[in-house]
Amino acid sequence: MPKSLSSALLTVDEMYAADAAAMGAGVSGITLMEAAGAAVARAIIRRWAPRPTIVLCGPGNNGGDGFVIARRLQEVGAWDVQLALVGSADHLKGDARYMAEAWNGPVMPLTPAGVEGRGLIVDALFGAGLSRDIEGVVHDTIEAANRARAVRVAVDIPSGIHGDTGQALGTHFRADLSVTFFRKKPGHLLFPGRSACGEVNVADIGIPESTLMEIAPQIAENTPALWRHSFPVPTAIDHKYRRGHALVVSGAVGSTGAARLAARAALRIGCGLVTVASPPDALPVNAAQLTTVMTESFEDQEGFERILAARRRNAVLLGPGNGVTDATRARVLTALRDDAACVLDADALTVFEGRGAELFGSINGWCIMTPHDGEFTRLFGESPAEQGKVSTAKDAARECGAVVLLKGADTVIAAPDGRVSINSNAPPDLASAGTGDVLSGLVVGLLAQGMEPFDAACAACWVHGASGALVGPGLIAEDLPEAIPPILRQLRR
Repeated sequence: MPKSLSSALLTVDEMYAADAAAMGAGVSGITLMEAAGAAVARAIIRRWAPRPTIVLCGPGNNGGDGFVIARRLQEVGAWDVQLALVGSADHLKGDARYMAEAWNGPVMPLTPAGVEGRGLIVDALFGAGLSRDIEGVVHDTIEAANRARAVRVAVDIPSGIHGDTGQALGTHFRADLSVTFFRKKPGHLLFPGRSACGEVNVADIGIPESTLMEIAPQIAENTPALWRHSFPVPTAIDHKYRRGHALVVSGAVGSTGAARLAARAALRIGCGLVTVASPPDALPVNAAQLTTVMTESFEDQEGFERILAARRRNAVLLGPGNGVTDATRARVLTALRDDAACVLDADALTVFEGRGAELFGSINGWCIMTPHDGEFTRLFGESPAEQGKVSTAKDAARECGAVVLLKGADTVIAAPDGRVSINSNAPPDLASAGTGDVLSGLVVGLLAQGMEPFDAACAACWVHGASGALVGPGLIAEDLPEAIPPILRQLRR
């Protein structure tokens, strides 16, 4: 369960459980539905002037929310509100039927033509638990709504986006604003769902916070609230040897840049000492471009073991620029047998394609893997797109016994014990060569300072995203370590 319940994300089933727990505590379903619809109406009124509006209602509780929204807007007096329903109002049940009976306006059939000329379209068609492709008139109406020159608002999550995976189901509504309730769902943060949601507003509808203790959610949005308690902050009595010593393994003479980027990031995040270990031909290249970072060389496996044996070196990064070779594989297996915490990235993962069991069986301590989708597929044999990024990363972490940091615009971090976080602060400017090497350097720097792997991976991801946002357009990887100090000052406030 997330240490900070404020950052918890609820799956579809967990949200159903929260609703049920609230009703068990004496909050009626009608009260919850009224509060949800009222929250959406308030969000609309706060943001936009009155304009011709249509509320698209589905046959379930989402549609019931829509009837409340239409009524609440109509009660303001200045809003021209129409309501269109999938199917017949006679087929509505429970709380949705009650809210339909409280609506005193006409109920039109759902058609694509109904959205024409409307300045605001509210999507109250389907909730986050929809599991089938959208077809027929609903499909065509959503497509027409997306083409319309109108403001678009989604209730809970845009129809056609699954709340757990963020995957699209046939088509999906594209919102400018999504109003969800109690807590966000993974689908609000995972692509393509994130791009469909627009601004996401979380409304309090009266579900007691205590229900989260009963539900014990395992997924969280990656925010400082999740890991700030363990983030390393130097004290007055600290010295460099108490702040960890990270070892970054460099590639050969033509592949040294990745290691230098990672090493500088490890220093910037607070690591006391960083050493770049290079093959002999690369040592002069690295030494000429590094000042605070120390350099050392190794010629063979025996030489690498000698460097690794220095006891103060308590975290090691392997992979960036190392080459897909037997030598890389041997160094990874050696490092995993050592007491040092390990970060495996890039070539250190690819070199085990088809040999995942060999790698996984060697993990017996702190280890973090940082694959992108391609590296993940080569190592684990399945694409994250096949069953959803959260489930895939969670299963992979359990299988390998390491924290898996599955990189991307919606990076997912999964621990072997089932904890998952989704990072949401990374700007698109980070899609640039070398930024992943900076991320792996941040991870190894935090591990060296004693931060446990899941927290270290989450913190590194967030700092990486915040640094990228601070630099902004024109970002190159070399900019990121220099942007870290202001982020650290922010974290210490």
